[in-house]
Amino acid sequence: MKKILFILCVLVFQFANAQHQQLPDREKIIHVLRNQELAWNRGSIEEYMIGYWQNDSLEFIGKKGITKGWKQTLEMYKKSYSDKSTMGVLQFDILSVELLSKTAAYVTGKWAIKREKGDISGYYTLLLKKIKNSWVIVSDHSS
Repeated sequence: MKKILFILCVLVFQFANAQHQQLPDREKIIHVLRNQELAWNRGSIEEYMIGYWQNDSLEFIGKKGITKGWKQTLEMYKKSYSDKSTMGVLQFDILSVELLSKTAAYVTGKWAIKREKGDISGYYTLLLKKIKNSWVIVSDHSS
């Protein structure tokens, strides 16, 4: 059932992405992050991960060190945020989006999670690449 739900989420994301092909790249990048917020706030880490490059070369750098690979990053998120109450409500404050080229961008921002057991927050830097005409996060450094 989870696999079917994940496939459905991917298809919905791809359809939405196709609808936004006419947007400028900066807006497409912001759209990726807003979709991640929405997915997180629905309690779907799998859907949240659609914003990341599904590749073994994906890199996530956090307070516990470096995680390499999409599957490993998914498992790290699932371990750290095991249920909806731990996930809380995520909000991204996008501070800057710098287009480095037609296929690369650098994003800085602040993240905040509000939850009953205590709010948490920090900053992030993201490297995104346009791969197969879609912007995806290839490196995430969150603190």
